[in-house]
Amino acid sequence: MDYSSYILEETKEILGIDSPSGYTKEVAQYVLEKYREFGYEPVFTKKGGVLVCLNGSLEENEPQRDGILVEAHIDTLGAMVAEIMTNGRLRVTPIGGLNANNAEAENCKIITRQGKKYDGTFQMKNASVHVNKEYSSTSRSFDVMEVVIDEMVSSKEEVEALGIMTGDIVCFDPRTVITESGYIKSRFLDDKLSVGILLGYAKYLKEENVKADRKIYHHITVFEEVGHGGSASVPEDVSEILSVDMGCVGEGLACKEHQVSICAKDSGGPYHYDVVTNLIACAKKANLDFAVDVYPFYGSDAEAGLRAGYDVKHGLIGAGVYASHGYERSHKKGVENTFCLLKEYLG
Repeated sequence: MDYSSYILEETKEILGIDSPSGYTKEVAQYVLEKYREFGYEPVFTKKGGVLVCLNGSLEENEPQRDGILVEAHIDTLGAMVAEIMTNGRLRVTPIGGLNANNAEAENCKIITRQGKKYDGTFQMKNASVHVNKEYSSTSRSFDVMEVVIDEMVSSKEEVEALGIMTGDIVCFDPRTVITESGYIKSRFLDDKLSVGILLGYAKYLKEENVKADRKIYHHITVFEEVGHGGSASVPEDVSEILSVDMGCVGEGLACKEHQVSICAKDSGGPYHYDVVTNLIACAKKANLDFAVDVYPFYGSDAEAGLRAGYDVKHGLIGAGVYASHGYERSHKKGVENTFCLLKEYLG
């Protein structure tokens, strides 16, 4: 079966469900139901993530089986209303590492506590070039940006009458496009592309009746973008955590969008030497197109688990993604190489 097509279909579906950190219930429910469709028994963690064992039971810990926890995250960048200003515009605060420069002029939605949704656009204040002579020289930051609501409002009172209040979630349009040449362009490929890959692996394991040597868990986390997604819900018999997240593409790095990236070190330090070595050996054995890189500014769910005190080995792989935390781009070949590395490594 062509699992890559399934992965891309599910990735596109997941990208279409808004899910900034802290607002992930709908997308988590969608992913949980997908695992159920395959015949697995997933559960929600207390944080709201999805935990599932692919070849055993969550209730039965078996230390002798040397369990591995494979993690990806469905939470994304976004924003939150910090103030309703007197002119009827919204001052927002970022959720995660959203950058004001590459979110400028993006369409967005404001979601009220009552579930009502309003359209808007994230703009620089006084955004007309023909009016603002400082437009080009102004350094973009959240202090000089605002959400313009697509409603006839021009005062704080009129905005409040819509039901909008401080603390409401602001979701940005992913603008997902898959080109005929195999490129995948969207916001939030970090890390919904990896969630699609894990769903593809779960489907493959079930349909091909694969018997892995290790006990395999999937953990779909929901707070990675704010640093604590993988800091809990690690089963007792897990001795290794493998984070499947975006592979960095940029100057000074070897990885391209069509490759699978194996991270040797990031801002949190080196990944476990034996895990990285084994991942490289598996990539070579399967004749995959891969790169090994050191990421300068990065942290993963696997590291969050270590910082929480779990005594485990850890590793990080992912399809190459360009323009991270912006309008990102990957390629179908990167998806396939990542999927095949998972198959080879997990056995």
